[in-house]
Amino acid sequence: MRDPSEDDAPGLPGLALIGLDLQESFIRAIATPETFVARCNFALAAARKLEIPVILTEQVPEKLGPTLPDLAGAAGGVPVFPKNHFSCFGAEGFEEALREREIHHLLVIGLETPICVYQSVIEAIDKGFEVTVLRDCVGGRREDDADPALQAMSGAGAHILPSETIFYSILGNTDHPAFRAITALVKEHSPVPRS
Repeated sequence: MRDPSEDDAPGLPGLALIGLDLQESFIRAIATPETFVARCNFALAAARKLEIPVILTEQVPEKLGPTLPDLAGAAGGVPVFPKNHFSCFGAEGFEEALREREIHHLLVIGLETPICVYQSVIEAIDKGFEVTVLRDCVGGRREDDADPALQAMSGAGAHILPSETIFYSILGNTDHPAFRAITALVKEHSPVPRS
């Protein structure tokens, strides 16, 4: 992703975090909405700390509503692309926005794993993008459908990894200027042990 010796370089050229359809109507339908929202909040906050561009999509927002306000706030004022296709590449202007910013590697979070996430990832790979799916930041209504979809994405060339693995890999070492901020986010977004 980036040479750890380039600690003073702003952002990570060529990398973007894509948040697919983080809408309340979808989030309410999954098995563990609180955990999902917490993990996505972590990923969005970590991307901002590392100056990784964030782009959001919304599936038919006029009918299904906007991005969950908590997650929209974590993302900051970022581009939001409405769509009626399952793949994010069906959203008008989405691919152009990536190409204009010279994005070539997508970190993907969102809903639903076997539908919009799967179709977006496969199309991204077909279009020549590198893709990493943040495993703990994707979900869906039917948990049994996730593993086959993730295996298919992996077989097509996507990396499937936990969000902390990715963000600590970007840091590279404890000397990175954002190390303390990312570690604080990890603690803030970790589940509290039950006694």
